[in-house]
Amino acid sequence: MKNKKIFITGATSGLGKMIAELCLKRGHEVYATGRNEEALNHLLKLGAKVIKGDLSNKEDIHRICSELPDIDVAIINAGVGFFEYAFKLSEKEIDAMIDINVRAPMYLVKNLSPKMIKKRSGHFIFIGSQAGKVATKKASIYAATKHAITGFANGLRMELEPHNVQVSAVYPGPIDTPFLDKASSSSASYRNSLKGVLLSPEKVAKEVIKLIDRPLREINLPKILNITSKLYAVAPTIVETLGKKFFTKK
Repeated sequence: MKNKKIFITGATSGLGKMIAELCLKRGHEVYATGRNEEALNHLLKLGAKVIKGDLSNKEDIHRICSELPDIDVAIINAGVGFFEYAFKLSEKEIDAMIDINVRAPMYLVKNLSPKMIKKRSGHFIFIGSQAGKVATKKASIYAATKHAITGFANGLRMELEPHNVQVSAVYPGPIDTPFLDKASSSSASYRNSLKGVLLSPEKVAKEVIKLIDRPLREINLPKILNITSKLYAVAPTIVETLGKKFFTKK
């Protein structure tokens, strides 16, 4: 397996951090970005090249991209979520989800894809969510941002195919990371409602790593949720009714 230059967003916590560490262990050249300086220093000591930046800031996105070499793989992982009724969310929380989950990936692709097109080689891996296929209560805005990335990845795949640039998407269910603690004001209750379906970050990270050398259109985790999303397309009422026990009740 050829060692590659890999760019990872949201590399300072949870899944992104795990992906970065596994890539380094496999000998890849990792370029990691995030806002947490302490976590970036940890990755720096492991051998990563780090670029501190805030993906909600357009100027930071341009700066980060300008500091990157010609990369082989861009893993667009950074994301933010606030699990609450749409009418209870603040405008600041709504803007944060749209900025990080939707605008940032699109701006990154706009900045990074020209070099990939020129060399006729490259790979974008989007870390989406099952929420991007099946919306749930208290996650309507978050789901909307992830639906946007599902559509973006699918359209982008067709746009970049003639240039030999790959596009993959990973759709995991809830992952047991600090993301859940930040996303829900009642994280203990939310975790309890998801008991039995929470994915480990290690499992998801390993599946992402596999894509680097064996690109696929998409991966759904756990695999049972692939069936759920397909059922939702033809019988949404049934899925919404049966899935209520997994929704946050408060």
